Amino acid sequence: MEVSTLDYWIIAIYLVAIAAFGKISGGKQKSVKDYFIGSKEIPWWAISFSIVAAETSTLTFISIPGLAYLTNLNFLQITFGYLIGRIIVAVFFLPAYYKGELTTAYSYLENRFGHKTRSFASIVFLFTRTASDGVRLFATAIPLYLLLDISPMLAIIIIAFVALLYTYTGGLKGVIWVDAVQMFIYIGGAILAGIILINNMPGNLSQIFSSAEISKKLSIINFGFNNGIAGFFSQPYTLLSGLIGGAFLSMSSHGTDQLIVQRLLAAKTLADGKKAIITTGVVVIIQFTLFLVLGVLLFAYYGPMNLRSDEIFPKFIIEIIPSGIKGIIIAGLLAAALSTLAGSITALSSSTMMDLYLPFKKSVNEKKDLIISKALTIVWSGLLILSAFFFMESPTTVVELALSIASFTYGGLLGTFLLGLINKHAKQEDALAGFSAGIFVMIAVISLKLVAWTWFILIGVTVTLIVGSFLSLLSRNNTD
Repeated sequence: MEVSTLDYWIIAIYLVAIAAFGKISGGKQKSVKDYFIGSKEIPWWAISFSIVAAETSTLTFISIPGLAYLTNLNFLQITFGYLIGRIIVAVFFLPAYYKGELTTAYSYLENRFGHKTRSFASIVFLFTRTASDGVRLFATAIPLYLLLDISPMLAIIIIAFVALLYTYTGGLKGVIWVDAVQMFIYIGGAILAGIILINNMPGNLSQIFSSAEISKKLSIINFGFNNGIAGFFSQPYTLLSGLIGGAFLSMSSHGTDQLIVQRLLAAKTLADGKKAIITTGVVVIIQFTLFLVLGVLLFAYYGPMNLRSDEIFPKFIIEIIPSGIKGIIIAGLLAAALSTLAGSITALSSSTMMDLYLPFKKSVNEKKDLIISKALTIVWSGLLILSAFFFMESPTTVVELALSIASFTYGGLLGTFLLGLINKHAKQEDALAGFSAGIFVMIAVISLKLVAWTWFILIGVTVTLIVGSFLSLLSRNNTD
């Protein structure tokens, strides 16, 4: 079944409406702070929904069902760790961020260590976010070029252009409100797809889930002790690696990544910021459950197929879902994509402006600085497109590829934040040395494939803390 004229109209109307809504809800910005922080006028629940939408992306929409199709529900263990990590961010990180006038996640590092640490952290964030969101943008192209019968490159450019439109005009405030709406659009699309999938099944749900082959796929808990020590650490989806790895990943992504912290800093009060971040943890567990169960249902419907896992769900959308509803579900796919991409564009632009440009300016010119800020959104949109082109030929499941890239530097970044919070004696030189050591160790760990990706951040954090604390102790002893 092909995409009908009705589907194309639904998609076109959605794209135009969402771009217009982003511009209107963003209002008129008079300063860089208005553009990147939203003047602290946004309710906590809108921030919470926007964070969920920003972190979900098309990876969840197509790659998580594909992962469950290939394996089981073990990935859900990581989401429990996500909630633990967010609670830690709410209790320990946010109070530090709300002291003083912080504009980015890395402002804290300057207050604690110095401007070199802030600049270094910002540069690391820029490289990591560009690479990981390039993967996410490419992931969007998979269903879009299959569904609309266009080239992958054109699909990437269309998505990036629409995200740029409302990011450029609406700033962070527009992005947050658009993302809050888009969360409900893509969740609605997923639920619609699930209902149609169930209705097309031979037999009822109890019969499907009671079959031996499907019941194996419903496994959530995996202790992972059956293959020895080496086998345990090489498995990404065990209970321990899920809880620990998920918590550390969530602490780094929601506590040190400008994509999320930027939104939390837009909350009216510290209490609102805490409510926003903890609520996201609960919503994400529900979301991942929905998409993983979709993957199990797709296996029950199709059985084993010789297809890339990321193409399973798009195949169902193309072949089975009727016209009209198909357009709504494609709009849901686009919603998931646009929310992450728009957030990434504004986060990259704000970090470049706030961390690398404004601190070194001698005078402030609000009008000129706002023009530069908007120009940066165009520049970063182009760089994300190029990054997506680069990752198009990767054979790795896109969700694992994106999370592995993020884990590459998240350990050093989170370790540096924790060093500042835990070790009151650590200085800038200690932090920079620890940060660098964490990254270099991760290069070795990833290159040699020593452990599964869920352990990456813990290793990076441990190395950063040990090196930074040791150097701090050494310098204190030399002083004494």
